[in-house]
Amino acid sequence: MQLIINNKVYTDNSKEADENSVFVVSKQNEKFKENAIANGCKEIIDSSELKNHIDFSSIKIIGITGTNGKTTTAAAIYSILLDLGYKVALQGTRGFFINDERVEDYSLTTPVQIGNFAHIQKALQNECDFFVMEVSSHAIEQKRIEGLEFALKIHTNITRDHLDYHKTIEEYIRIKNSFFEDDSKKLINKDDKIVKYNSKNGYAYSLDDPSTYKVTAYSFKNGTHVMFSHFGTMHSFSSSMMGIFNVYNLMAAVAAVHITTNKPLDEICEALEGFAGVSGRMETISSNPLIIVDFAHTPDGMKEVLQSFNEKDIICVFGAGGDRDKAKRPLMGSVAASYSKHIIVTSDNPRFEDPDMIIEDILKGIKSHKSVEVEINRKEAIKKAIAMADENSVVLILGKGDESTQTIYDKKFPFSDKEEVLKVLNKE
Repeated sequence: MQLIINNKVYTDNSKEADENSVFVVSKQNEKFKENAIANGCKEIIDSSELKNHIDFSSIKIIGITGTNGKTTTAAAIYSILLDLGYKVALQGTRGFFINDERVEDYSLTTPVQIGNFAHIQKALQNECDFFVMEVSSHAIEQKRIEGLEFALKIHTNITRDHLDYHKTIEEYIRIKNSFFEDDSKKLINKDDKIVKYNSKNGYAYSLDDPSTYKVTAYSFKNGTHVMFSHFGTMHSFSSSMMGIFNVYNLMAAVAAVHITTNKPLDEICEALEGFAGVSGRMETISSNPLIIVDFAHTPDGMKEVLQSFNEKDIICVFGAGGDRDKAKRPLMGSVAASYSKHIIVTSDNPRFEDPDMIIEDILKGIKSHKSVEVEINRKEAIKKAIAMADENSVVLILGKGDESTQTIYDKKFPFSDKEEVLKVLNKE
């Protein structure tokens, strides 16, 4: 990727490096440094120096990390800031947005360093006041966020994920916590007992433990209604979104905007009510029958979604991704068995693994259950789940969220959970 500063090209690709460009050496590309020199590149800098070549002081960067909730929290902050009249950029799993327009489609949760710098530069060119970004554990470990000065760092939660990359849960936790070691302002989910952070410039939000932004009451009748306390003063907000985890996500968003703008909390809460949620994140596709699509693809993520519907007969459709953490599969099966009346285990993105073997791993966690069905064809699994539904049930289709493809081997085939649901409903 390339970054242009004062008509000079900066690149991290040795094939693009020449006598007219600057080669930026990082942890990922240092082995190609000699190739860049061989291509005629004379100016080489370390990735730690890149920040000295561009001025980002006029834009506030907000970074959100956590296993679950990054996308929704980031999108809520973006929406509130826009409604308050600020110019804002948003970078994350769903793509790159500037002032309510999608500039780039789906990408890595957090791009490589030069990609981040190029996006912030574009935000500055569009006179943005804020740059809101999701920060993945891969990005922290690979130093993709090196050189960025954060106005606020936000922690949502830390649970099991990405062990195919980080190998152990301890290493994954260590990487996540390392984001909060410095003195920059940080907003922490106080109810998460795993997080470790530097308390200097620390703020917190919670439902259980005492915190700066403490939720005192909530209800889920006709949407979500939340009361919270900030230094003894009560405030409230409402949302059409559902689930306890969204109480956390929305509270984090309100707190983040308050910390970074100093706007009155009641004004921020009013702006939040214009945020309808994120496609594929607890998205209600149908109200009768009640059908919801969500991205939950970890045991904890599934548990949070399933717990939100304990008054309903849950019909749960899910699988697990191939070439990823295998140990979480039986745990996901166990969570589904604990909360669901009916379970349909299906295929997710099998990649290079045999879907039957993935399903077999999931079934190891479902010891005894009255209603478990295996349907490897995800389209058929969705059809069967909808056929089971009645006025007392909720169909939860988990794992892929708003993904528009299914990955089999290294090919991506068009597939959308939401579109499959609508096809079935339109035929009825």
